[in-house]
Amino acid sequence: MIEPVPTARTINVFVVVPPRVLLLDVAGPLEVLRKANLEQAAVHFTVSYVGPRATGGSSIGLELGGIARLPDALPPDALVVVPGATDAPLGQPVATPADDAAAEATIVAWLANVVQPGIRLVSTCSGALLAGRAGLLDGYACTTHHGSIAELVRTAPRARVLENRLFVDDGARLTSAGITAGIDLMLHLVAQEAGHATALAVAHYLVIYLRRSGADPQLSPWLEGRNHIHPAIHRAQDAVAADPARDWSVAALADIAAASARNLSRLFNEQTGLTVTDYVNRMRIALAHELVTASQLSMELVAERAGFSSARQFRRAWNRLYQMSPNRLRQVRAIR
Repeated sequence: MIEPVPTARTINVFVVVPPRVLLLDVAGPLEVLRKANLEQAAVHFTVSYVGPRATGGSSIGLELGGIARLPDALPPDALVVVPGATDAPLGQPVATPADDAAAEATIVAWLANVVQPGIRLVSTCSGALLAGRAGLLDGYACTTHHGSIAELVRTAPRARVLENRLFVDDGARLTSAGITAGIDLMLHLVAQEAGHATALAVAHYLVIYLRRSGADPQLSPWLEGRNHIHPAIHRAQDAVAADPARDWSVAALADIAAASARNLSRLFNEQTGLTVTDYVNRMRIALAHELVTASQLSMELVAERAGFSSARQFRRAWNRLYQMSPNRLRQVRAIR
């Protein structure tokens, strides 16, 4: 019997194009999705660009076309992306024409109408202001560009606006800070939907291994030690990140890296500043951190699924990286 080939799960992404859109707010995060589609077959991001006008200007003076009308309704599991805009497009006066203000009001009304339960909203930079005007951030933790924090507080007084964050993931609302932080947020979303291995592959392609997590200023543990271009070390790191719980010996990783065990150990220290064992344990703790905060598994099961031989070994490795115990972290997250 021939087994059927599994079909990819489709995520419908609707990118709202406001007047004077910050082009990098669109190009950066959407390049992440484009590459994610090429890296794996389990999830496919289908992208539509929508707005109040068929054409529009951008922050760098480039005119955009082919923008579809704002749809009357969205699929129940859609992802809506709202990029930011600038008051000063390249080569144009610093002003907000009346027709631009009307277009923004149309977007706000549309967002308030179509973003129903089950639909996730992603904003980049000042795009959070449009979401806030639509009332979609009320009751949620969120962030925006540091220059727009005060305005977001005024615009969305019932939101919990956080400063000094690259991005904030509060379930159905994912918001990011200035411009390139949208790439961090989209990598985070790709990791959730398609796995960390895919997010790492995309980051590798985009040459942005020094990406940080939402809790700025910490480095994302999944991307720590990746700010190098040595292919052999990347091969070993990709293997560990794809399956941290596996029993990774230096010899096994050396085979994957096509290097001797001694040479791999030397290169690992030179390129990452970590030993092979330290790196494996950090990836296991990164996985354990997700299991602690996103599940109610016992610490014994967390340790087992993350690849530690015992809960005691897990806690010892955890305490080297975190001051707060895993049990306490789970309690704090539950309160939030």
